[in-house]
Amino acid sequence: MPADAWIAGLISVGIVSLISLVGVVILWFRYDLVRKGIIYLVGFSAGTLLGGVFIHLLPEAVKEGFELTTSLYILLGLLFSFLIEKAVHWKHADKPHHTKPFATLILVGDGIHNFIDGLIIGGSYLASFPVGLATTLGVVFHEIPQEIGEFGVLIHAGLPKFKALLFNFLSALTAILGTLMALTFGGVGLQSFLVPFAAGNFIYIAGADLIPELNKEVGVEKSIWQFVSIVLGMIVMVLLLVVE
Repeated sequence: MPADAWIAGLISVGIVSLISLVGVVILWFRYDLVRKGIIYLVGFSAGTLLGGVFIHLLPEAVKEGFELTTSLYILLGLLFSFLIEKAVHWKHADKPHHTKPFATLILVGDGIHNFIDGLIIGGSYLASFPVGLATTLGVVFHEIPQEIGEFGVLIHAGLPKFKALLFNFLSALTAILGTLMALTFGGVGLQSFLVPFAAGNFIYIAGADLIPELNKEVGVEKSIWQFVSIVLGMIVMVLLLVVE
């Protein structure tokens, strides 16, 4: 296994883990000001995820020829994301006297999700550097709004700001374990599974989470800027082809 995959994979997952600290922004700036720009970050994230899927991941998954297992792995990624989100979104059943279990559920669900992200990043770098980089960017840009939101949820659940930030960061470290596992036990078999699995994961996040959030805003001007942010995310993924 190339040493470059280890170096790039570990650096990438380290950056992704640090993204969890983005919640500190809320400590320094007013939350209402942060929220104004999040919707465009959501659009950019949707663009990077979809661009990563159709420009990098799927072409990599079928470069040796299309097989039915590729489609099944994509569907598995979609279904797995659905189940994980169901666990995390149990928060909607939260009641004021259940704040502690609720906060724990959020952190456990996020830890599992981050572990899968780590597996996907490691497996993507086994495929090639451009695929790994595209996957990392996709993860980063959807983690930023997600981590800001989860930080706010933990505060709402009654955790002090410092503990919310610390626990959020610790749950993010599971991504490193995922990457180490992928790089250690990786090979053609794991790679052929993780790349289309990542595609299914990203399609679900973009289609089920991010784009519906954008559709809540129907104003013409904001909708135009959302469209622009999506296109910019896709352009970034196209530009990554230059490093191939």
